[in-house]
Amino acid sequence: MTQQTILTGIRANEEPTLGNYLGAIVPMVTLQRKYADTYRINMFVPDLHSFTTPIDHDSLYHNTLQNLKYFIAAGLDISNSNTHIYRQSYISAHSELTWILDCFTYVGEMQRMTQFKDKSGEHNASITMGLMNYPVLMAADILLYDAEWVPVGEDQFQHLEITRDIATRFNNKFGDIFTVPYETRTQTSFIERDNGLRIRSLTDPTKKMSKSSSDEKSKILLTDTPTVAHKKIMSATTDSIGSVDFNWELQPGVTNLLQIASILSNTPQDEINAQWRGSDRYGDLKQSVADEVALFLEKFQKKLDTISETELLAALEASERSMNQQANAVLLKAQQAVGLRPKA
Repeated sequence: MTQQTILTGIRANEEPTLGNYLGAIVPMVTLQRKYADTYRINMFVPDLHSFTTPIDHDSLYHNTLQNLKYFIAAGLDISNSNTHIYRQSYISAHSELTWILDCFTYVGEMQRMTQFKDKSGEHNASITMGLMNYPVLMAADILLYDAEWVPVGEDQFQHLEITRDIATRFNNKFGDIFTVPYETRTQTSFIERDNGLRIRSLTDPTKKMSKSSSDEKSKILLTDTPTVAHKKIMSATTDSIGSVDFNWELQPGVTNLLQIASILSNTPQDEINAQWRGSDRYGDLKQSVADEVALFLEKFQKKLDTISETELLAALEASERSMNQQANAVLLKAQQAVGLRPKA
């Protein structure tokens, strides 16, 4: 039986927070540990997607490598023979196939994408075609590698479904050119995700911890010193109830701290909740969580400092040579189908 492919993306831009680490980086490392022996895993950096909305272009290349280092420090094994890490922009077939797929995608389909409608509202004065078009590039990302499994969050379900629609439309016209990924319902049952994990802002716990927030006290960055992070936790917003309880509705600030304590100490949430339930000393809870966060950052940053950029680049370049061969083979089939290349 041919080995199936799991494909997932590693963001290239912006400094990740503790929330990104716990909610995105750790699950991807766990995915590799669970499936790398039986599936081929493509973990690629969608750097072309990065500037569908405004970014600092001068830092993009550096941030691409730095974010990969965060995954390695978290435990990603880049030496695993079944795992391939590569940069989207270093595989030209992504851009070439996107144009072909564009010509089999309808404008109305792109305009109905929820993320496009939401983000175009935020950046109404500077909406680009890239923002509207990026689901087609995402389709190329998937279809070039015959990826059946694409673990995405709920906000990307529409984009996965439009990938299936485009691939099916193309196959119906030209034959079996693309492998169509499984539908979202099948995907979510295969890739078990904890959809309940939401690390909240330290200053407004009704919102998620956001790396784009201008309020530095609201977030723990992976580059924060342990001392700075400790102070941020100690100043975190709680409430005036005066009794610790795990309750997102009534005590989101306290509950957020309990959740962080559970994850970083590798202790079941129920045990952490029982340990603190009824306590009226919020300062003690903050001190305990602040100590956990500071210890985590100290250990994590030490691992980060040991990662060799030379070795990382060597691993990237080796994967990119291999991925170029596979992507170009699929691209050729599409080119032959539409008449751009002679059929064998």
